[in-house]
Amino acid sequence: MKTGTAKKDKVNIITLGCSKNLVDSENILTQLRANEIDAHHQLETKKKVEEPNVIIINTCGFIEKAKEESINTILDYSAAKSRGEIDKLYVMGCLSHRYKDELSSEIGEVDDWFGTLDMPLILNRFNVDYKHELLGQRLTTTSQHYAYLKISEGCDRACSFCAIPLMRGKHVSRPMEELVQEAKNLAARGTKEIMLIAQELTYYGIDIYRKRVLPELLEKLADIEGIEWIRLHYAYPTGFPIEIIDAMKAHDKICNYLDIPLQSGSNKVLKAMRRGIKREKTEELIDSIRQKLPEIAIRTTLIAGHPHEEQEDHEETLDFVEKMRFDRLGVFSYSHEEDTHSHSMPDTLTEEEKQERVAEIMEIQQGISLELNQEKIGKIYKTLIDRKEGNYFIGRTEYDSPEVDNEVLVDARKVYLRIGDFANVKINKAEEFDLFGDVVK
Repeated sequence: MKTGTAKKDKVNIITLGCSKNLVDSENILTQLRANEIDAHHQLETKKKVEEPNVIIINTCGFIEKAKEESINTILDYSAAKSRGEIDKLYVMGCLSHRYKDELSSEIGEVDDWFGTLDMPLILNRFNVDYKHELLGQRLTTTSQHYAYLKISEGCDRACSFCAIPLMRGKHVSRPMEELVQEAKNLAARGTKEIMLIAQELTYYGIDIYRKRVLPELLEKLADIEGIEWIRLHYAYPTGFPIEIIDAMKAHDKICNYLDIPLQSGSNKVLKAMRRGIKREKTEELIDSIRQKLPEIAIRTTLIAGHPHEEQEDHEETLDFVEKMRFDRLGVFSYSHEEDTHSHSMPDTLTEEEKQERVAEIMEIQQGISLELNQEKIGKIYKTLIDRKEGNYFIGRTEYDSPEVDNEVLVDARKVYLRIGDFANVKINKAEEFDLFGDVVK
């Protein structure tokens, strides 16, 4: 690709948003490098002698704050292009997919806009073709010892608040043999933990195998040599295949961890959200999962301030959180998204009121998390060491996912640990979201 300079292009890919976006960026990085393009991911240009002259921004459009971050990033690089600091600026991902027409008319410095499924078109801008033979050969940008494995794209659910189907389309599963090969490739490069991600994990296979086959996929992944942890993210509660828990019980490699977004503890709000499940059924599901696998850690996310959520509904959610005692919990304030069903409902709460509800939920969860963590004092946990910061090696148990969950801190002045190795850590101190411990043999 010619950009008006004699030097070869140097590409920097900027990823915003979720782990699914990160996988998309990793696939583009793989394709570009395979075509001998000098491509990097989130290059720290101030530490490099040679600056990139082509920028690809992979945007998020999930909620208002994410959209603002994406737009601000586009504007920053648009200004850099106007100053002559870069030659080309491309934008891709969810925000670009959803708002291409509006954005392109407002931000003229962007050379082209691409949707969520436009990778071949992006490659065309570099005069290279998509290499199908690279399927499953993805380069990773996370720490070498863990990686995300996206098992499907899109979503068939009709949640009233969610714009994901508008940006990602209908649910499309990846063939099982393709996923197994990719996981084998990751293991061969030193990956020890794979995290299965999708908009809706439990729907996996229904489009190509005519049934839900996530348990079968887990069985095959658990047989891969070198993979020691398999973690599940984003399981929908309605129609949850309980066989997943049976697979967890049968294989030590499958972490006793489940991310299952539940969104609200109010039946009225759940109905307005079009979640297809009532609180009572949700509680029955969580109880049955815990009965089958008492040691499981359940992570959930909630939305505060959805239309029709009155104070009584919020209090029902607070009661739900207190009663269910989730191991991990995150809360979003409701974001009014165009073209969703909820957008037709009045957004009656101010952002300040929504944030107050977020804080009230998290205050309860903070107390629960502290109590659950203190129960871990004196126990020994297999811990995967992620990094070193200051005087501590920082790792995670099987009950914790990177960046969003609890961490285990080990005093680096007492012991040396290698990043990416497992260590047995005896917990001697517990805070709300951190555990401290010593390595034992």
